[in-house]
Amino acid sequence: MLSLLTDPPNRINVLGVGISILNLESAVQQIIAAAQRKNFSGYVTVTGVHGVVESQRDPELKCIHNRSFLSTPDGMPMVWLGKWSGYKDMGRVYGPDLMLTICEATATENEGHFLYGGVEGVAQNLATQLVKNFPGISISGTHTPPFRRLTEEEEQSLYKELKKTKPRYIWVGLGTPKQEKFMHDFLAKYPDLTKDWNHGLVMLGVGAAFDFHTERILQAPRWIQNAGFEWLFRILIEPKRLWKRYAYSIGYFIKNIIPQMMGLKVYEMPQRLHVSD
Repeated sequence: MLSLLTDPPNRINVLGVGISILNLESAVQQIIAAAQRKNFSGYVTVTGVHGVVESQRDPELKCIHNRSFLSTPDGMPMVWLGKWSGYKDMGRVYGPDLMLTICEATATENEGHFLYGGVEGVAQNLATQLVKNFPGISISGTHTPPFRRLTEEEEQSLYKELKKTKPRYIWVGLGTPKQEKFMHDFLAKYPDLTKDWNHGLVMLGVGAAFDFHTERILQAPRWIQNAGFEWLFRILIEPKRLWKRYAYSIGYFIKNIIPQMMGLKVYEMPQRLHVSD
């Protein structure tokens, strides 16, 4: 049993988005410790260049990242910036890897996992795959949400299901920025969700992990990921959907991160959400 960690790690400032100073091992320790903490509820954003750039166009999303329990360095550019800032132990915390590592470490009947996201049937297929790969894992439930925003009735139904099943981990596969906004808004709306639980709840936005682990989408080989070229691999796999996103994100990021690194431009890391506060 891991000891409870009380202080979340510091963050580096990447265009005003606070990226937690972590590697996979320390991220797993922090998350499992939080899930053990009575009445705790929080969310984890898994953040790379795309999430940082989207946050420049969406101040609400930037605040959501900065309000998170953790915002892990998903992309290699986040890791390189961390190391450049002097954090030599900073490492990539990739959503699909984070999911499998935590599932493996918590494959007991007392550590419930809830799967929320994907297209029809994907969450159920993922549950089957996780049970196969990690005997003893407890799947508290699965839910495939509509592409639109949940109605009040649908939110209440989900809230009641979670109150009943009491998972420790909710894996959210909706893509950025939808998953970040869902996690933040749901926990903000239902602050009593974990009231009287003898453990905590961590929501984790892991994007395409649902599709990767059910083999709906081909995952980049590890050497391509480590080299920082996963974006190129994904463009080759899904050119129509992704080429514009990556072309814009990469160009914008390079153009703006260099002046920050040189000290020519300063970005604040806001936490207040003017939209919903």
